[in-house]
Amino acid sequence: MINKGFRQLQVWQRSKALAVLIYKVTDTGRIVQDFGLRDQMRRAAVSVCSNIAEGDERDSDRDSSRFFSIAKGSLAELITHIEVAGEVGYLPTEKILELENECDTIGKMLGALIRARS
Repeated sequence: MINKGFRQLQVWQRSKALAVLIYKVTDTGRIVQDFGLRDQMRRAAVSVCSNIAEGDERDSDRDSSRFFSIAKGSLAELITHIEVAGEVGYLPTEKILELENECDTIGKMLGALIRARS
């Protein structure tokens, strides 16, 4: 049987799904024209799931926790971008709430993972 490692982590699955959603959300409407904000949102979203994957593959809990913390920081960056996009009128309120709720859930999951590996 193949070891799926990080792919089995619910927090990785959800953060990857969030990254895909961010790509879709930033591919429509007025945000498409704002390359800087669009690209920053995409990079931050991909950074979350990428750092979870890299952290889970590390050989020590200390190393793993460091990458999970970086993922949590990228998540905070993404939340900031979402709020800015909302305030300038790029995203509707219901989409902002959906994205921020998912970010909050992922943040709690990451916090629990960091505590478990510390």
